Amino acid sequence: MGNTDDLSRFVTALRTYTTYDLSDYSDRSLLRRLYKVLDDERISLDELIGNIAKDASYGDHVVEAITVNTSELFRDPSVWLLLRSRIYPRFKTQNYLNIWHAGCSMGQEVYSNLMLLNELGLYEKARVYASDINQKILTAAQLGEYRYRFNLSYLDNFDLVVNTNPLNYEEKLNVSYSKYFDIDEAKDLIRMHDFLRKKPTFRANDLVKGVNPFFVRYDVIFCRNVLIYFNAALQNKLFEVFYRNLYPGGILVLGAHESILGSWADRFERISQVYMRKD
Repeated sequence: MGNTDDLSRFVTALRTYTTYDLSDYSDRSLLRRLYKVLDDERISLDELIGNIAKDASYGDHVVEAITVNTSELFRDPSVWLLLRSRIYPRFKTQNYLNIWHAGCSMGQEVYSNLMLLNELGLYEKARVYASDINQKILTAAQLGEYRYRFNLSYLDNFDLVVNTNPLNYEEKLNVSYSKYFDIDEAKDLIRMHDFLRKKPTFRANDLVKGVNPFFVRYDVIFCRNVLIYFNAALQNKLFEVFYRNLYPGGILVLGAHESILGSWADRFERISQVYMRKD
């Protein structure tokens, strides 16, 4: 049986027996992840589909295994430096700042953003919302604990962003990691401080459904390294969702290898690696 048939049978089973619809995911990416799950579970596609049909919670397990949950502290430092120097300062006169992390994964991006907001004096104004399709990953994000050795190299990103003076790049600041998180090398653990962990509102949400799960409008929406797993039709659907739920002049932050193409490109003004809603 061909790859396309395998994928079609799998997607149809999920749509029939669970609440998930992966029809508009990128075929190549989804098929690669499906075969990995089959290999990890050591079962055939027929057995996997049979398990989904018998138990919807098994479908949850499969989707959790298929969704990509890669994240890191201050991923792509150039994006955060842009936010620090050119984007966030424009919000300093506002009374509040609504931010949505759509597809937040394990939360490193959420906490990175909170640290930056705090350094800029915007923390108290910020109302931060975060969502992901994977409930287990959301639980991990709320916990705010990460493996130290795995994330050790990403601490350099903290220094590149937080300990940089945007008004004078020659001058290095001296913000300690301990201001925001504890490091326990013996336990291989990084743990975010409670004031960061208590700030965001987390909620499970499937972006495919095109729903704003928090029912507010936003000044900034992060959806980074998520759209690359969707086909063009679903990407455009989400650009409409994001446009509709941004305030005029609001900002959409995409991944380093993502961009707005087609008709929606005219509705946003590109500022380096971020997009501002036009009106």
